Amino acid sequence: MLVEDILGDLGCAIAGFAASAGEAESAARTAMLDFALLDVNLDGETSFAAADILRGRGIPFAFVTGYGEQGVRGDLREAPILSKPIDPRHLARVIKAIDRD
Repeated sequence: MLVEDILGDLGCAIAGFAASAGEAESAARTAMLDFALLDVNLDGETSFAAADILRGRGIPFAFVTGYGEQGVRGDLREAPILSKPIDPRHLARVIKAIDRD
């Protein structure tokens, strides 16, 4: 099941996609978001700068990664980390937790 399908089933609207770190950073600066899912690896670069921007704007986020917790920069590990392949139940728990905050 695709992440978009899982999010749709959870009632989420997708604001957009970023295929590169630069696109993610631009969206993190300007997009009106309730939360963001960030793939750690975006075309060979990390999404950590986008995470820094989101954190500065007070927008919650979670990482999606095939690298596990070790693939996330230390100071960003407080964010939820979803392992690939994404378990729909785990994603639902993360979104519900973000929604409560």
